[in-house]
Amino acid sequence: MTRAPVIRHAVRTDLADVVALAAEHAAYERSVPPAPDLVDRLADALFGPRPQWLRCLVAELSGGELAGYATCSTAFDTWQGREYLNLDCLYLRAEHRGLGLGALLVEAVIGEGKALGVAEMQWNTPDWNAGAIRFYDRFGATRKDKKRFTLALETGGRS
Repeated sequence: MTRAPVIRHAVRTDLADVVALAAEHAAYERSVPPAPDLVDRLADALFGPRPQWLRCLVAELSGGELAGYATCSTAFDTWQGREYLNLDCLYLRAEHRGLGLGALLVEAVIGEGKALGVAEMQWNTPDWNAGAIRFYDRFGATRKDKKRFTLALETGGRS
Protein backbone atom coordinates (compact mmCIF):
# COMPACT_ATOMS: atom_id res chain seq x y z
CA MET A 1 0.00 0.00 0.00
CA THR A 2 1.34 3.43 -0.95
CA ARG A 3 1.30 6.06 1.75
CA ALA A 4 -0.03 9.53 1.10
CA PRO A 5 2.42 12.39 0.51
CA VAL A 6 3.69 14.01 3.70
CA ILE A 7 4.30 17.70 4.38
CA ARG A 8 7.09 18.04 6.95
CA HIS A 9 9.94 20.26 8.05
CA ALA A 10 13.12 19.79 6.06
CA VAL A 11 16.01 18.01 7.75
CA ARG A 12 19.71 18.32 6.93
CA THR A 13 19.64 15.31 4.62
CA ASP A 14 16.98 17.03 2.49
CA LEU A 15 19.08 20.08 1.70
CA ALA A 16 20.70 18.84 -1.53
CA ASP A 17 17.22 18.02 -2.86
CA VAL A 18 15.85 21.38 -1.66
CA VAL A 19 18.69 23.13 -3.51
CA ALA A 20 17.85 21.16 -6.67
CA LEU A 21 14.22 22.26 -6.30
CA ALA A 22 15.36 25.86 -5.71
CA ALA A 23 17.42 25.73 -8.92
CA GLU A 24 14.38 24.50 -10.86
CA HIS A 25 12.28 27.20 -9.20
CA ALA A 26 14.76 29.94 -10.12
CA ALA A 27 14.85 28.74 -13.74
CA TYR A 28 11.04 28.59 -13.86
CA GLU A 29 10.83 32.18 -12.59
CA ARG A 30 13.51 33.29 -15.07
CA SER A 31 15.78 34.34 -12.22
CA VAL A 32 19.44 33.93 -11.38
CA PRO A 33 20.54 30.46 -10.25
CA PRO A 34 21.00 29.80 -6.54
CA ALA A 35 24.31 30.51 -4.83
CA PRO A 36 26.89 27.74 -5.32
CA ASP A 37 27.11 27.21 -1.55
CA LEU A 38 23.34 27.22 -0.98
CA VAL A 39 23.37 23.89 0.88
CA ASP A 40 25.69 25.42 3.50
CA ARG A 41 23.73 28.67 3.66
CA LEU A 42 20.44 26.83 4.15
CA ALA A 43 22.00 24.57 6.79
CA ASP A 44 23.13 27.67 8.68
CA ALA A 45 19.75 29.41 8.32
CA LEU A 46 17.75 26.33 9.31
CA PHE A 47 19.98 24.66 11.88
CA GLY A 48 22.62 27.25 12.83
CA PRO A 49 22.88 29.75 15.68
CA ARG A 50 19.47 31.27 14.90
CA PRO A 51 17.36 28.13 14.58
CA GLN A 52 13.81 28.61 13.37
CA TRP A 53 14.72 31.93 11.73
CA LEU A 54 13.98 30.30 8.39
CA ARG A 55 11.45 27.52 8.07
CA CYS A 56 11.50 25.06 5.20
CA LEU A 57 8.67 22.64 4.55
CA VAL A 58 8.87 19.86 2.00
CA ALA A 59 6.30 17.72 0.21
CA GLU A 60 7.61 14.16 0.37
CA LEU A 61 6.13 11.46 -1.85
CA SER A 62 5.64 7.86 -0.73
CA GLY A 63 8.99 6.76 -2.15
CA GLY A 64 10.89 9.51 -0.33
CA GLU A 65 11.23 11.84 -3.34
CA LEU A 66 10.68 15.53 -2.63
CA ALA A 67 8.02 16.94 -4.96
CA GLY A 68 8.28 20.53 -3.75
CA TYR A 69 9.13 22.93 -0.97
CA ALA A 70 8.09 26.13 0.77
CA THR A 71 10.23 28.53 2.78
CA CYS A 72 9.06 31.25 5.11
CA SER A 73 10.33 33.61 7.79
CA THR A 74 8.96 36.48 9.81
CA ALA A 75 9.32 40.11 8.81
CA PHE A 76 8.04 43.35 10.31
CA ASP A 77 5.25 45.57 8.95
CA THR A 78 6.06 49.08 10.13
CA TRP A 79 2.64 50.52 9.25
CA GLN A 80 0.84 47.85 11.24
CA GLY A 81 3.49 47.64 13.96
CA ARG A 82 3.59 43.85 13.91
CA GLU A 83 5.35 40.84 12.50
CA TYR A 84 3.97 38.88 9.58
CA LEU A 85 4.98 35.65 7.92
CA ASN A 86 6.70 36.06 4.57
CA LEU A 87 6.26 33.09 2.24
CA ASP A 88 9.49 33.42 0.28
CA CYS A 89 9.31 30.35 -1.94
CA LEU A 90 6.66 27.86 -2.93
CA TYR A 91 7.49 25.42 -5.70
CA LEU A 92 6.28 22.06 -6.93
CA ARG A 93 7.77 20.12 -9.78
CA ALA A 94 5.47 20.31 -12.81
CA GLU A 95 4.58 16.61 -12.74
CA HIS A 96 3.29 16.97 -9.18
CA ARG A 97 1.09 20.03 -9.70
CA GLY A 98 -2.68 19.71 -9.60
CA LEU A 99 -2.59 16.95 -6.96
CA GLY A 100 -3.31 19.16 -3.96
CA LEU A 101 0.29 19.28 -2.73
CA GLY A 102 0.57 23.05 -3.24
CA ALA A 103 -2.50 23.63 -1.08
CA LEU A 104 -1.07 21.30 1.57
CA LEU A 105 2.19 23.26 1.58
CA VAL A 106 0.35 26.59 1.86
CA GLU A 107 -1.82 25.23 4.68
CA ALA A 108 1.33 24.05 6.46
CA VAL A 109 2.88 27.51 6.10
CA ILE A 110 -0.33 29.05 7.47
CA GLY A 111 0.05 26.66 10.40
CA GLU A 112 3.60 27.93 10.95
CA GLY A 113 2.28 31.50 11.05
CA LYS A 114 -0.42 30.59 13.54
CA ALA A 115 2.12 28.78 15.72
CA LEU A 116 4.28 31.91 15.66
CA GLY A 117 1.30 34.07 16.59
CA VAL A 118 1.46 36.32 13.54
CA ALA A 119 -1.76 37.77 12.14
CA GLU A 120 -0.87 37.89 8.45
CA MET A 121 1.03 36.11 5.71
CA GLN A 122 2.46 37.89 2.67
CA TRP A 123 4.10 36.68 -0.54
CA ASN A 124 4.61 37.64 -4.16
CA THR A 125 4.67 35.94 -7.51
CA PRO A 126 5.69 37.15 -10.97
CA ASP A 127 2.82 38.95 -12.70
CA TRP A 128 3.18 36.63 -15.71
CA ASN A 129 2.56 33.51 -13.59
CA ALA A 130 -1.19 33.23 -14.20
CA GLY A 131 -1.36 29.69 -12.82
CA ALA A 132 0.14 30.75 -9.49
CA ILE A 133 -2.14 33.79 -9.34
CA ARG A 134 -5.22 31.59 -9.85
CA PHE A 135 -3.90 29.18 -7.21
CA TYR A 136 -3.34 31.98 -4.67
CA ASP A 137 -6.72 33.57 -5.41
CA ARG A 138 -8.37 30.39 -4.13
CA PHE A 139 -7.04 31.15 -0.64
CA GLY A 140 -8.86 34.49 -0.51
CA ALA A 141 -5.71 36.58 -0.34
CA THR A 142 -5.80 40.27 -1.23
CA ARG A 143 -3.61 41.39 -4.13
CA LYS A 144 -1.33 44.40 -3.70
CA ASP A 145 0.05 45.89 -6.88
CA LYS A 146 3.69 46.58 -6.11
CA LYS A 147 7.05 46.13 -7.74
CA ARG A 148 9.77 44.24 -5.94
CA PHE A 149 13.25 45.72 -6.06
CA THR A 150 16.59 44.17 -5.15
CA LEU A 151 19.91 45.91 -4.63
CA ALA A 152 23.21 44.12 -4.11
CA LEU A 153 25.09 45.53 -1.13
CA GLU A 154 28.84 45.40 -1.53
CA THR A 155 29.67 44.96 2.14
CA GLY A 156 32.23 42.19 1.94
CA GLY A 157 29.94 40.12 4.15
CA ARG A 158 27.54 37.36 3.25
CA SER A 159 26.01 37.78 -0.17
